[in-house]
Amino acid sequence: MSTPTFEVYLTPEELVEALRVDARAGLTASPKWLSPKWFYDARGSELFEQITQLPEYYPTRTERALLAECAPAIAELTSPEMLIELGSGSSEKTRLLLDAMKGSLHTYVPQDVSVTALESAACQIDAEFPGLGVVGVISDFTGSLHHLPSGGKRAVAFLGGTLGNLIPVERGEFLSGVSAVLDSGESLILGVGLVTDPAVLVPAYDDSAGVTAQFNLNVLSVLNKQLGADFPIEAFRHVALWDSENQWIEMRLEASRDLSVRIEDLDLEITFAKGEQLRTEISAKFTVDSISAELEAAGFAVQKVWTDDDQRFALLCADRV
Repeated sequence: MSTPTFEVYLTPEELVEALRVDARAGLTASPKWLSPKWFYDARGSELFEQITQLPEYYPTRTERALLAECAPAIAELTSPEMLIELGSGSSEKTRLLLDAMKGSLHTYVPQDVSVTALESAACQIDAEFPGLGVVGVISDFTGSLHHLPSGGKRAVAFLGGTLGNLIPVERGEFLSGVSAVLDSGESLILGVGLVTDPAVLVPAYDDSAGVTAQFNLNVLSVLNKQLGADFPIEAFRHVALWDSENQWIEMRLEASRDLSVRIEDLDLEITFAKGEQLRTEISAKFTVDSISAELEAAGFAVQKVWTDDDQRFALLCADRV
């Protein structure tokens, strides 16, 4: 059995420096914001895994069911020798693709910013799929696509609806970046949430058990630990709402009183008025036509689209033109 290898393009020190840059930019903006990438420390990752099991949170189980149904067809359409997964996390759903692609695949490349998650997933995949080479890439997918390895026909998987965390300009840059590193005929396997009834959408991001609220508030703990901030976490509440104009869910943290926060590592003091909100995430939803148009604008030709019966989630296979 081979041993997974790892390529490091983002050190822990560089990750903290990126947090400093993002925190300064977002917390001094009006309105204030933070990138959702900072949710995922060890506690945040643990809470997100809990979220995926909640009855209200349909995206994960819907995508998994679609993959279980469509993985053989995806494997036939793409026939990759190397599967690269961006933002791989636990690689749990990806096993369905790896199993279906056994006939052509020789290498799996999971990419993530979390060293712990990546090492754990890579070792598990290595044990479960003997003979498959596993090369973990530690990086930020938005800034290091040029680091992705080559070696035979490739397919890039970007699952979980994570594309929706990017605003439209960022999405365009990202998809064009993926297109630029692929050769003609190589593939993108994309999972995205679809626009559906807000009565279904909003509870998925504001569950009755309050797990998503804990997940959202945990980002303040990340700032407190990593940057020496003194956010009073109990003074904020979780807010989730549907923006019908932009067709996305926004998660925010709302201050319950006037307060001042010191961020020691930035030598920065910021204030919140009572009721002021800090945006921590957007999760854009798409129509099949809208995401197909974005892919085509980035240099892809959509080959096949699968959706669930309730039209809440879509998997797309697109080839680099």
